[in-house]
Amino acid sequence: MDRLDNTIRPYAWGSTTALPRLLGTEPTGEPQAEMWMGAHPGAPSRTGRGTLVEVIDADPETELGAASVARFGPRLPFLLKLLAAGAPLSLQVHPDLEQAREGYADEERRGIPVDAPHRNYKDANHKPELICALTEFDGLCGFRDPLRAAELLDGLGVDSLKPYVDLLHAHPEDAALREVLTAILTADPDEMAGTVTETAAACDRLGGSYAPYADIAHHYPGDPGVIAAMLLNHVRLQPGEALFLGAGVPHAYLEGLGVEIMANSDNVLRCGLTPKHVDVPELLRIVRFEAGDPGVLRPEAGPDGEEVYETPIDEFRLSRYVLPAGGTAHDLTSATAQILLCTAGSVRAGAHELSPGGSVFVPAGEKAEVSGTGTVFRATVVA
Repeated sequence: MDRLDNTIRPYAWGSTTALPRLLGTEPTGEPQAEMWMGAHPGAPSRTGRGTLVEVIDADPETELGAASVARFGPRLPFLLKLLAAGAPLSLQVHPDLEQAREGYADEERRGIPVDAPHRNYKDANHKPELICALTEFDGLCGFRDPLRAAELLDGLGVDSLKPYVDLLHAHPEDAALREVLTAILTADPDEMAGTVTETAAACDRLGGSYAPYADIAHHYPGDPGVIAAMLLNHVRLQPGEALFLGAGVPHAYLEGLGVEIMANSDNVLRCGLTPKHVDVPELLRIVRFEAGDPGVLRPEAGPDGEEVYETPIDEFRLSRYVLPAGGTAHDLTSATAQILLCTAGSVRAGAHELSPGGSVFVPAGEKAEVSGTGTVFRATVVA
């Protein structure tokens, strides 16, 4: 197996302290948002044999396993991350596989450069994802019941929000949510900025369940995404709990440290809380206007101490082992490639000693035994 040397991405929303605290390094004062583990061409992990992209390209079947290559092609189907949010990320959704293929083909036909700021589809893949909290982790996930959203907005006492409150009361669920989100995103920018300013002041004054939106507004003054965020469920994960974000589900991470895994894609449609391009018609085509519980996941006990986060996605499978002092070794040998990540304690993976933040790539079929005292996450595929 190969020890991984991973890139940390300095996105502006990143925490300045969470990753250094986990890794045992000194903060630089700059944001450290994500540490990428995998073979994404934007920041592939490095090994003693070259980048993980180069290693896999040289012999995909040996590295990934024949079953994985047959099903997902000659590339690692997932990307694993440590994500440290110190400020809210953009409000966003991801397309399903058919939508991604159609959207990518359409933009290719129209000759839109892949790096163009108004490009929606960077590839032809979907991007389901799972976030597992390592600390308390705040996020937004899926639509609230329209009547609950109306109650939240109405409680602010902001006159310019009343048309949205009325819409949420006057229509069936899916139509209500669609009309309100459309109205928010197409409103006059100056008028919306005034509404957001009033809303932020009211959220600050009221606190409690409004506090998360006051904080969002502090980071994104005047952004219509502040109002859109109030249509969504606010979720606070405890360590070990997770959220699965499927296609069309609007979401945003607000604050906290977690392990994230996703299909290997860059396709994002933004709804707000960003200076980047928001394609309202395409966004409205992708969003699933369905209210419901966000569905907090807790790991399910599997054989040999494995705790699995069950999802309906085959491109990735995330599990963890919490290794007690004096416990026995666990054999994790698999017919497909895997990445092992230590997040607590001291773990031995093969010949490698891993401290928090340490990770290894295990080629398909290679002996993979872990032992020690701590927590190790295991990322692989369902093939």
